[in-house]
Amino acid sequence: MTQTTSETKWPGKISAITLFVEDLEATKRFYRDVFRLPVTYEDDSSAVFGFGNTFINLLRSTAAHELIHPARVADPDAGSRLQLTLPVDDVDAMCKELTTRGVTLLNGPMDRPWGIRTASFRDPGGHIWEIAQ
Repeated sequence: MTQTTSETKWPGKISAITLFVEDLEATKRFYRDVFRLPVTYEDDSSAVFGFGNTFINLLRSTAAHELIHPARVADPDAGSRLQLTLPVDDVDAMCKELTTRGVTLLNGPMDRPWGIRTASFRDPGGHIWEIAQ
């Protein structure tokens, strides 16, 4: 099948990732302070941050039910089911910077068997972020 110019190639890039959070204000503050990003959109139930070409939408878990019904919103203590990775030039230097921003590392910096140096931390919603060199 030949694709015409009016068709969008699918799948393309990921444009947005929605993360469900219990405390929107604390998580929004964390993203502003740690990632040093401005809020690009917000309403009573969400706050959106731009990470390059991808938007991270922080959505109150109470509002998520409508979005994903009939699927269930997991409790934050159920455990992590994803990790978001950001590339950095120097993991060690970024770890030092993150700790000055109030971040507690889960692990790292460490050299992984696949040749990448990484460290991980958690946002207030329980989502795991990794920095990788």
